[in-house]
Amino acid sequence: MNNSKILVTGGAGYIGSHTVAQLVARGERVIVLDDLSTGFRQAVVNVPLIVGNVGDKALVAGLLREHQVETVVHFAAHTIVPESVALPLKYYGNNTCATRNLLEVCAAQEVKHFVFSSTAAVYGMPASGLATESTPTAPINPYGTSKLMSEWMLRDLSLATPLRYVALRYFNVAGSDPEGRIGQSTRAATLLVKVACQAVIGKRSHVSVYGTDYPTPDGTGVRDYIHVSDLADAHLRAIDFLRAGGTSSTINCGYGHGYSVREVLAMVEKVAAKKLDIREEARREGDPASLVAEAKKVRSVLGWQPKLDDLEVIVRTTLAWERRLQHEPW
Repeated sequence: MNNSKILVTGGAGYIGSHTVAQLVARGERVIVLDDLSTGFRQAVVNVPLIVGNVGDKALVAGLLREHQVETVVHFAAHTIVPESVALPLKYYGNNTCATRNLLEVCAAQEVKHFVFSSTAAVYGMPASGLATESTPTAPINPYGTSKLMSEWMLRDLSLATPLRYVALRYFNVAGSDPEGRIGQSTRAATLLVKVACQAVIGKRSHVSVYGTDYPTPDGTGVRDYIHVSDLADAHLRAIDFLRAGGTSSTINCGYGHGYSVREVLAMVEKVAAKKLDIREEARREGDPASLVAEAKKVRSVLGWQPKLDDLEVIVRTTLAWERRLQHEPW
């Protein structure tokens, strides 16, 4: 195990905090930078938390020097697709411009390794519903575009400097820490599993299904749901890959199979032993019928093997966290 320090931006957020917990568990020396605009101080345990913006070049340069950081794991971003459509400059400012500042400082401080939180939204609406890493990128919203632009900057910087990177393109992240320590606490979340579990406990009155006439087996959209703990593990393996001399890579993070909206809601009802008030709505513009990862590369290149590839586990851990939040609001 390498003893160099790791800077995790956005480490107080959903995926970031799960990754930090796993890094700490294996003895890594971690520092977290988060502006707490969507993250939670309580999610960062036994790790230094610096409250600040990732685009603050002076702040980041000081952290990299003081802690002799060799590896940066960059989660900090806005992630709500509809908001990105309404407020595009907010997303380009925070997701793209701030990342540009971060990369400038990383290059100047000779950071060796960079793991980037990207998204399947860079693919847009692939005709087959299956996205490989070589599928043409065609984002249909500012969120996806802001992430793709950051991937391009990483690619070009790695060609011009010694910095090497792994960009992980997430599919639909769901679930919470199986031990119940942390979870998806984002306010006004739009993720289906969380929304449905909030409806179970009465935090929402109903669940909307947007589109029931897609060319899928039951007419509802199909997505590749990956448990957040498995996704966090992929980040640890990406760090190990880069430390071992791995070349810069872009890699899908999904299980390689999907579930429809109806299948997810049926599992929530089964786990909760409660019927949901489900309301059918018109399709949302820009929603693909199906989006599933071709997920061979993450296994072959990073040696990643999922441990929680089970929709019931995803739902159970989500519901357990929502019930905890009822009694211990974050």
